[in-house]
Amino acid sequence: MNPSPPHTDLIATYRRAEAEAAHKFGLIKAAANKGPKAIQAAVETAAKAAKRRDSYAKKLLALGVELKD
Repeated sequence: MNPSPPHTDLIATYRRAEAEAAHKFGLIKAAANKGPKAIQAAVETAAKAAKRRDSYAKKLLALGVELKD
């Protein structure tokens, strides 16, 4: 079964949020050499990105769209 167009847009948004979250978590390693404040800022940014990703996943699940990892 193919998802409807609104579902497709939401899935694409989720995929972008997923990629952004992965990127932000990667930035934590890069900030490790810059000190505790940089690490803390990177962690907070990554947490926000993960929360955004999880929010989209929850919306998709409510619509009955199961995401495969």
